[in-house]
Order: sequence, then C-alpha cells, then structure tokens
Amino acid sequence: MGKLKAYAELVKFEHTIFALPFALASVLILYERFPSLWQIFWIVVALVSARTAGMAFNRLIDEPYDRLNPRTQNWPLVKGDVSREEVKRLILISSAVFIFASLMLNWLAFLLSPVVIFLLWFYPQAKRLTYYPHFVLGLVYFLIPVAVDVALNERVSLEALVLGLAMGSWVAGFDILYALQDYEFDKSVGLKSIPVKFGIEKAIKIARLSHIVTFISLLFLGLLDERLGFIYFSGLVLIALFLVYEHSLIKPNDLSKINKAFFTVNGWVSVAFFFVVLLDVLI
Repeated sequence: MGKLKAYAELVKFEHTIFALPFALASVLILYERFPSLWQIFWIVVALVSARTAGMAFNRLIDEPYDRLNPRTQNWPLVKGDVSREEVKRLILISSAVFIFASLMLNWLAFLLSPVVIFLLWFYPQAKRLTYYPHFVLGLVYFLIPVAVDVALNERVSLEALVLGLAMGSWVAGFDILYALQDYEFDKSVGLKSIPVKFGIEKAIKIARLSHIVTFISLLFLGLLDERLGFIYFSGLVLIALFLVYEHSLIKPNDLSKINKAFFTVNGWVSVAFFFVVLLDVLI
C-alpha cells in the first residue's frame, strides 16, 4: 500500500479530475451513435494511462531540477520512495496500455497513438527549448476531444476542434499561473516559461487572455451544436464565474493562493462542465 501510495503521489492521480470530466463531456457532445460501455471503458483507460505516462515522463525528465527546487524536494522520486527504474517501467506499462486501449477502439486511434506518446514525452523537454511550454501542455489537452471524436466516430469534426481549443487554452492558462510559484527558481537554473519571459504581471494577463479564449470557444461550441441549449449556456455563466474567481485569487504581489486557484477552482470548472453537458443532453 505504501508503494501504491507513492506511485499515486508521483503521477498526482487526483489531478485526473482536470481531464476526465472534460473527456466524458466530449463523449456526450461528439457521439453520432450513443457509445457502448465498451467504448466508454476503453476511452477512460486510454485517458488514465496516457496521463499516467505523461506525469511519469515529467517526473523522470525533471528529476535533476526537482532535487534542487525547495518546492519539489519531498516528491517521491527525489525522496527515493520510487526509483528511476520503477518510473521507467511505469512509463513503459502505461504507454503500452494506452496503445492497446487505442487499438481496442479502432485502427485510426491506434495509428495516431504514437503522436500522443511523443507529445507526452516532449512536454517536460519544452521548458528547456521554449518560453511557451504551457501551450505544449495545452496541445496535449487539445487532443483529448479530438481523440474522443476519433475513438467514437473515426473522424475529426469542427466541434471536436473547438472543444479542443477550449480545453487546451484552459489548461495552458492555469499552467501559466502554476508556473508563477517557480518564477525565481526557473530564472536561477535557466528553465523557460512565460513568467520568466515576460514577468509575473504580464504572465497573469496572458493567463487571463487564455481563459477568455476558453470561454469564447465554449460559447461558440454551444452555437455549433444544436443539441446544446439553455442549460448549457446557463452553465457557461457558472464556469465564467469560476474562472473570474480563480484569477481574483492571484495577484502579482500575492501568490499565496496559487494552490487553491490551481487545484480547487479548476477541479470545479471541469466537474461543472461535465454536469452541465450531462443535464443538457438528458433533458
């Protein structure tokens, strides 16, 4: 149980709440024929295994910096609760499960699965190469609705692209905010990010702009899809309020509430979106 807990902490398993409700909402929005339990099961398996591989890549590649950063010195790989070899095995197993889950969905999903694995590996490398790694992570999440559309319908629709833009800009925005807490450390060791490039105040403005794109994309999605109606548009008001509240918690001279903004509020955004879509589709 101790080892299992260490693995769960390593990949921040609880953060699946950011992606899973959005993925399930994508299923409800994008299906042409109502999906079978078989399809839903393998979509969930694919999502969880891909996210596990991505987090394990992140921790393995970032380990030298995690050892130096006071904020991350108690993380499982740094403390030795999990070894590098165990993390490598976790990457291999979760990547294999993801590829197999893609195969169980359809051939197109299977053929495209290596692209996802590559992006999961590339994201932790991006902060060494570009000041915009947050948008690489956004691209990973952009692919979730696209992948759902491929899994269900073997196509990529305009609705999937718009929902992907909403999800990608949402994740990129809160990843910029999350990077604020490592601003001084990243500068000192030469890691790149939008806060390092533009400073804290401008980075907060860029995150706000990213979340405005999220809201506009979700609004456009509602206009595109005839199945989405009053409940959906009413729910967007709630999501907008969550995003406004998130940004009210973070100020250039006070970053003490970043964790609340990142973990709590964004979790509610994802869960609220799923239930809004579910209610609209059911009613």
